[in-house]
Amino acid sequence: MTKNMDAVPPADVSADETGKVSRRSLLMGSAGVALASAALSATPALANHDHPVAHSSGVSPSGSLSSRIYAVVDGVADIARMPTDIPPPIARREPETVSVELETIELEARLDGRTTFRYWTFNGTVPGPFVRVRVGDTVEVSLKNADDSSMMHNVDFHAVTGPGGGAEATSAAPGETKGFTFKALNPGLYVYHCAVPPVAMHIANGMYGLILVEPEDGLPPVDREFYVMQGEIYTEEEFGSSGLLTESYEKLLNERPEYFVLNGHVGALTDHYPLKANVGETVRIYFGVGGPNFTSSFHVIGEIFDKVYQLGSVTSPPLTDVQTVSVPAGGATIVEFKVEVPGRYVLVDHALSRVERGLAGFLIVEGDENPEIFNAHDH
Repeated sequence: MTKNMDAVPPADVSADETGKVSRRSLLMGSAGVALASAALSATPALANHDHPVAHSSGVSPSGSLSSRIYAVVDGVADIARMPTDIPPPIARREPETVSVELETIELEARLDGRTTFRYWTFNGTVPGPFVRVRVGDTVEVSLKNADDSSMMHNVDFHAVTGPGGGAEATSAAPGETKGFTFKALNPGLYVYHCAVPPVAMHIANGMYGLILVEPEDGLPPVDREFYVMQGEIYTEEEFGSSGLLTESYEKLLNERPEYFVLNGHVGALTDHYPLKANVGETVRIYFGVGGPNFTSSFHVIGEIFDKVYQLGSVTSPPLTDVQTVSVPAGGATIVEFKVEVPGRYVLVDHALSRVERGLAGFLIVEGDENPEIFNAHDH
């Protein structure tokens, strides 16, 4: 149904004499709201940083980063999760026991072309693995906190009926492994995240993901599915600074992020892993907001959502013909639309100042022109 997409080479942006990237240089593209990452001085190479991955029937493994071809900064790791990295729809119609294996990994990785950040992650990527189960399934969760972690970590699944969503049961010190079992009672699309205090800091540093609990009869088939999550990053340094940035607890408490990102870092869904589809195909985006603080006004410039499963509910009738959908922090939605005209479409939070702080993605649609629906005039 989906397949890995080739990366798009990064574009240059300007920097002033202090080495900071100009915010104005980030506003470009066919819609006037597209994001280009900072120019990289390194030679294009293959990243060779492998991360542990979930390998159960309910979790899509992230795979080795050695398969990602793009310019890297001195071999620095990349934590971005590919939007196509989703387990296939569940064909079975009977409940089963599903194992979900998570490992909390802290690592320095790229934030943009000239900047790195110390991320806290599930399985080495942001967001963490997309977990897919069926209503009625028994889910066995195992969480290992890596030996070299500096913090205690755990996981709270919003799909869990039980104390803390499993947070207390999985609270693990570095080197420990904890777990719990739950029954997936309610279908829908749910967020999961680390819930160790200060919870907002663990989330802001990258510890969030989505779990889909499919209804008994599954979801209607589509041609392509994508996994996208929005997050905020709070740094002491200003947006566009270079080097290793440090987290800012004061800015976190005051809700003043320096960066807004899709799938972990600036340029993740523009330069590296743009979404791709063909004219005539139906696209489904599983969209969530890790936060920890800001609501997203999710919008795809140049498209209208044919269906919106509001707040991630798959048992309520979907909304139809929607331009923009509001998704709260810790919430999710499912949008579907048919792509009928080729071109580059931009995924944004329609609080558009956030584009200037790094938040944008591309959906690249290829195929024959469709002048009956859209025709650009030359005059």
